[in-house]
Amino acid sequence: MNNDPRFIIFTGPMFGSKTTKMLSVIERYEYQGKKVASFKPLMDDRYGESFISTHSGAQIKATCISNGTQLLEYLDACDETYNVIAVDEAFMIDGIASSLLTAFKTGYTIVVSSLQLSSSGNVFEEMKEMMPWATKIEICPAVCPLTGRDAFYTFRKLDMDEEIVVGGAETYEPRCWEHHPLMNRLGEKNANPRS
Repeated sequence: MNNDPRFIIFTGPMFGSKTTKMLSVIERYEYQGKKVASFKPLMDDRYGESFISTHSGAQIKATCISNGTQLLEYLDACDETYNVIAVDEAFMIDGIASSLLTAFKTGYTIVVSSLQLSSSGNVFEEMKEMMPWATKIEICPAVCPLTGRDAFYTFRKLDMDEEIVVGGAETYEPRCWEHHPLMNRLGEKNANPRS
């Protein structure tokens, strides 16, 4: 384990290079001789089942899990001794926050890449539980295709009721505050100045 574990979170909208930054940190830990166990959600099959991949094609092998308990079971059953746990798209994994906190408290360094807000502006529960424990949080803005400004929010192009829908550029795009209809309520306020 580690006498000085870190809990690092890369978060922000879709297409903000969160996974790219996570892979860079993993590579650095590997150069330092640390053993990294990487995980991704079972439901995220956009770039192949057993890889964490960036939109630009960089990838590392990962174990697919559907809940946080499976992560702890994997570590318990494994013959290898790991120093670092990396989790991509953590918001899609039920109970991951609790399991990562358990691992962190026993000395593992944690590196997470995840959206913190849904396209409807709701905070993902897993992120809400993890973020107070983080030793580093980096917000990774994307570029708004409408203005070229920093985009901190994810806009869903398709009309769907589900909070989590796996998809890429065909389904989502980053948006700045001005052009995200669920964030920017200025028009409503101007229409009803007493509200």
